[in-house]
Amino acid sequence: MQTLQKILPKYTVVLGLIFLVTIVYLVTRANIVVVEAFQVKKMELVQAIYATGYVDAGAMSDLRSEISGTVGYVGASDGERVDKGSTILVFDDRKLQLAVEEARAAYAEQKAEADDLEARLARNRKLFQAGAIPVQDLDATEKGYVKAKKLLRQRELQLKSRLDEAGKRTVSAPIAGVLTRQDARVGDYIVSNTLVARIIDTNSYTVKVEVDELDVPRLKKGQKATVALDALPEKRFSAVVSRVVPQTDRITKTSKVYLDFDKKFEELQVGMTATANIVYNVRQGALLVPKGSVFEEMRRKHVWKISKGHLEKRKIETGADDSRFVEVLEGLVEGDSVVVRPEERFREGMEARVNGEKRVNGES
Repeated sequence: MQTLQKILPKYTVVLGLIFLVTIVYLVTRANIVVVEAFQVKKMELVQAIYATGYVDAGAMSDLRSEISGTVGYVGASDGERVDKGSTILVFDDRKLQLAVEEARAAYAEQKAEADDLEARLARNRKLFQAGAIPVQDLDATEKGYVKAKKLLRQRELQLKSRLDEAGKRTVSAPIAGVLTRQDARVGDYIVSNTLVARIIDTNSYTVKVEVDELDVPRLKKGQKATVALDALPEKRFSAVVSRVVPQTDRITKTSKVYLDFDKKFEELQVGMTATANIVYNVRQGALLVPKGSVFEEMRRKHVWKISKGHLEKRKIETGADDSRFVEVLEGLVEGDSVVVRPEERFREGMEARVNGEKRVNGES
């Protein structure tokens, strides 16, 4: 019993020391945070507008049949390149030629009748002046001649119409380009005003995007843009703003903007889905921090600065920004380090152990 009483105080002291060490460790541990840091540096800040759309063509022509008829000849098929004036298809001219001949014969017959009545009217006028025929005969001849002239005018218009139709039997390319539609075959009957072919000038590719109405005032002709296509995800295409349509859609709240490529690209096709970043402002020497490093308290912007290995809440004034960075106007200087991802548990003076220092270009 006495031996036990002598041992207990020794265990009590050891347990107390262990407890004290644990408390000190937990308190010290709780005051240390492992953070990812970002070194502030002056860099170029590029502000751009993001927009979506599709590839279009500045020069594209839809060819429609001007007459109804049977296809007698096909000069080019879809996918083929054609020159301006190339024959795309020709309608069978047998019926058209027959109609022209009939109209020409009707015109000739009516002209002969009108010429005969004109000569007769001239003779009757002389006879009437000589008192050889009554006025009724002269009036009848004049009425017959007027009627014949009206019929002759009708026959002339009919002949002209048939000749025009015959001249429209050939469908030609109004521009040079590639046929993207041409389904007609020899023997097909096509009704007037039917779309028979479409030609696209592949040198006139453009991108048509929809821009939010709030961003439209920032756009100007000639601004540079970078275009990405879903069909060619690994490539980027340079372009410039060529047109800003001055009308906002009431439903989508967007305006149409056209971008012209800097050069010709063979891989493009009309209709390809496109996304564009249109650069509207470039700031040189801007002091940048990641957007995610900035937090707000009491309606003021702050960052956690790492100062001599400890956290320091620093109030800042911000300026322009892009999709990744924000410009710092006041509160930091080049070379300062800030915490990339602030946490609610952070407190002033906490020891900060840096897990990785990130540069502006994203390198560790």
